[in-house]
Amino acid sequence: MKSRAKSTIIFTLLVIMIGVLAYAGIYGIELGGYRFKPFSETINRGLDLQGGVSVLEEIQEDTVDQETMNRTIELLSMRVNKMGVSETVVSQEGSKRIRIEIPGEFDAQEVLNSVAKTGELKFVGPDGTTLLTGKDVKKASAFIDTNSGNEPTISLELNSDGTAKFAEATKKYLNQQIAIYMDDEMLTNPTVQAIITNGQAVITGSSSLKEAQRQADIINSGALPVTVKAVEVKTVGASLGANALPLSVTAGEVGIGIVLLLMILYYRIPGLLADIALILYMLLVLIAFASLQVTFTLSGIAAFLLTVGMAVDANILIFERTKEELKSGKSTKAAIDAGFHRAWTSIRDSNVTTIITAIILYSLGSGSVKGFALTLIVGVAISLFTAITFSRYLMSLAVNMGWFNKKWAIGTFGVHDFRRGGK
Repeated sequence: MKSRAKSTIIFTLLVIMIGVLAYAGIYGIELGGYRFKPFSETINRGLDLQGGVSVLEEIQEDTVDQETMNRTIELLSMRVNKMGVSETVVSQEGSKRIRIEIPGEFDAQEVLNSVAKTGELKFVGPDGTTLLTGKDVKKASAFIDTNSGNEPTISLELNSDGTAKFAEATKKYLNQQIAIYMDDEMLTNPTVQAIITNGQAVITGSSSLKEAQRQADIINSGALPVTVKAVEVKTVGASLGANALPLSVTAGEVGIGIVLLLMILYYRIPGLLADIALILYMLLVLIAFASLQVTFTLSGIAAFLLTVGMAVDANILIFERTKEELKSGKSTKAAIDAGFHRAWTSIRDSNVTTIITAIILYSLGSGSVKGFALTLIVGVAISLFTAITFSRYLMSLAVNMGWFNKKWAIGTFGVHDFRRGGK
C-alpha cells in the first residue's frame, strides 16, 4: 500500500508539473515578479514566417579558404547585429557566397545601406587623408580601465601593415585628432596623445561601456578580410507566413490530437501514459528551441511534426514488444522490462540513422535545409530520452498503482490480464 500511495503521489506531481509547463509555454506565467514568456515570444521565426530582407553576398577574390570564410561570416553578423536585429541568419552558400536573412518589418533601404554594401572602415587624419582601412585592423575590444577611474575604453590591435602605417600617422599627427569612420558615419574622433609603434592603442572618451562595445563591434565588422559584393537583394513579404503559419499550426494541432486520441483508444492506459510522455517531449523540444535561439521556419515545423511521429512510433514498438512478452505468460513488470529491452535496439538504430542523415544535411545543406536538419537532430535526441526513460518510468508507476489489474484498461494491448509482481 505504501508503494502504491507513493507512486500515486509521484505520478500526480509529474502530471501537475507537465500541466504547468504546458500552460506557461502557451500563455506565459508570472511568478515573484518574473515573467516566463510563452513560446510564441521566445522562439524566433524565420524569414518565411514573418517576411523581411534577404541579401546574398559574394566574395570577389578568386579563391578563399574556410578560415577566411568563417571570419567573414562572423564580421558580417556583427554588422547586421548593430541594426538591433536578434533573429538574423548568416550562413554560407557554396564556396564563395554568404546568405544574410533579416526577418521582420525593416526598412528595405536601411538594410541595403547597412548590409548590402561592402562597408568601409577608415581612419582619417585632420587633413582628410585616409591613414588606415579595415584591412589593417586585427581586433578591437571594449573594457573598463580601472587604472584611469573606471573609464570605458576601446582596445585596438593592428596587423603588421597597420602597425607601420599607424606609427607614421601618430608621429605626423601627434596632439591632433584621427577620426574613425564606418562608411559616412563617424564612430569616434580621438586625439593622438603619443607615438604608437607597437600596433596596440587605446581609445577613450566613450560615454559608457555599452557605447564602447558598440563602437568596437563596428570596428571589428569593418575589418573584412576579403572584398564582398551584394549580388542579390530581395524583400520577402510576410503574406506567406501569415497564411502558412496558422494553417501549419492548425494542421499540427489536428494531427497531434488524432494521434493522442488513437493511442488512448487502442492502447488505453499505456496509450494515456504515452500521450503524457509525448506532451512532455513536445514541451522539452520547444524549450530547447527557445534556449538554443533556433530560428523556426516552415521546414522546421515540418521537421518538428516528423519527430513527434517518431516519438509515437517508439512507444508503439515498446508496447508491441511488451504484448509479445505478455503472451508468453510473464508478469506485468517482467513483460514491461523485457518489452523495453527488446524494443531498444530497433528504436536506437532507427533514431541514430536519422540523426546521421540530419547531420549530413546540416553539414552540406544551407538555409532552410539546415533549419530542417537542426530541428530534426534536436527532436530525435529528445524523443530517445522521453520514449526510453520517461515512458518506462510512467509504466512502472502505473503497475505500482494497480492500473493494469483489469483487462479493460489495456484495450487491444495484450491478450492476458496484467498481473503485478516480479519475474
